[in-house]
Amino acid sequence: MEKNIKILSAEPASAKPSTPPSRLKITEALKVLLRDKDFNSITTAEISRMAHVNEALIYRYFIDKRGLLHAVLSDYLQEFVANLTFDLKGIHGAINKIQKFVWASIHYYDDDRVFSKIQLLEVRNFPGYFDSETYQMVRKYAGLLMEIIEEGIESGDIRNDIAPSSIRQLILGAIEHCCLPAIIFDHKIDNDAMADNLCEILFHGITRKI
Repeated sequence: MEKNIKILSAEPASAKPSTPPSRLKITEALKVLLRDKDFNSITTAEISRMAHVNEALIYRYFIDKRGLLHAVLSDYLQEFVANLTFDLKGIHGAINKIQKFVWASIHYYDDDRVFSKIQLLEVRNFPGYFDSETYQMVRKYAGLLMEIIEEGIESGDIRNDIAPSSIRQLILGAIEHCCLPAIIFDHKIDNDAMADNLCEILFHGITRKI
């Protein structure tokens, strides 16, 4: 049975003032449906009923259902990257910035499960995603981390005999792999503990201290 959930018409922070209200209703409707269902099981008819708009508008604004999914993910990523960029401005030192980056990423995955489901479970099995404009926001997110790593190498805080791209992939992969079980099985994440453990391994390794 379809839940009777009201779709708010208020404009999200990431939306432009000129965004049509019906477009906003469609993206909000998909977010609501994704709370309890996987993307492939959701139909455009369900989305239009939830949004109280004509189904044809989905194709007008987004071309198809997957285009809608990418638009929703893009909204999430724009907000996350903007907030993370702002938060990093007040932090000094590459190691401290990496700690903030790790904690903020884990927190965002844990705090909004619709975002984490889209990013970690729904889009990557579709090859076209990596050619999409939305993926460019993911690259911007990864680019923030690369800048921090390069800053650390320049300052001498991070060793220079490992490729920066490898360090970046290790950090990003560790964040996602640690969060993934909680996203799949809908468990709460202890953000502080997970971030502390990851950073301890990243900065000091797994060798027993003597």
